[in-house]
Amino acid sequence: MTNIPTPRLLLSTLLPYLKTAGAYAREIQSRIGVRPQKDYPENAFAAALSDADLSVQNFVEVALLAHFPQVRFFGEEHEQSANTKYFRAIDLGEAGDYLVTLDPIDGTRFYLDGHPNYQVILCVLDRDEFQGVLALSPSENAYYYALRGEGAFRGTLEDEFEDAQRFYIEPKHPTVYLGLGLTPIAQALKDRYTVIDLAVDYSSEVAVPNFNKMLANELTGAILDSGKFIDGAALAFVAQEAGCIVTTFDGSPPPPLHECDNYERPSLVVASSETVHQDLLEAVRSR
Repeated sequence: MTNIPTPRLLLSTLLPYLKTAGAYAREIQSRIGVRPQKDYPENAFAAALSDADLSVQNFVEVALLAHFPQVRFFGEEHEQSANTKYFRAIDLGEAGDYLVTLDPIDGTRFYLDGHPNYQVILCVLDRDEFQGVLALSPSENAYYYALRGEGAFRGTLEDEFEDAQRFYIEPKHPTVYLGLGLTPIAQALKDRYTVIDLAVDYSSEVAVPNFNKMLANELTGAILDSGKFIDGAALAFVAQEAGCIVTTFDGSPPPPLHECDNYERPSLVVASSETVHQDLLEAVRSR
């Protein structure tokens, strides 16, 4: 496919739009309307849906269609968007024919409960692997981006794309995050780590860290039963470019994207060091 923009051009062009979208999401958070939940009865976090999810997606879709109408695009709310029909495709293409993805509000449940740890995440995917990820945290005045093989970068919302500084994950405390469905392995880690078990520890009153806190050096590791291309797997890619080890539960590299089903990678272990990685793998095996 000719005339496909580079991952760097996609991220740098769309950063100002994500900043605007983030400012909008932050402004209306305290007044946000809750829409009918999506049909995920087993997962209240995935089921959450707000006006901000739909508005942010529509805004970014308009920017994409204006600047890069030739790209493939998959947005989390594609089924409800009036713009989906204007994109060439919503799935992975052949090598070099990039798919742009968007999670308009990653952490909608956190967002609806008034917590600050939500993000807008935009990705550029090739057939086999992520090529770029941009994750913007509106309430924490930060954005993070990574380009494949070039490292990870952090900036404030006042910074231009070129001003972001390269960073490496250097956790402050031995804290491990467990995604949904992993409560049985928590006990195997509690003698060495503070464990944040999303299913047990989430509170609508007090914000607890979620996986995006890996990029803010608040986690030393994380285990996800699966990582969607638009959020968990995307943040794992940024963490990997920032120096982390990322594998599946058996210690092997994550499978190529085109071999995955339902836009998600299975069983991710993310660790800031080899020691932490081995501890997390042992905990997984204990299950």
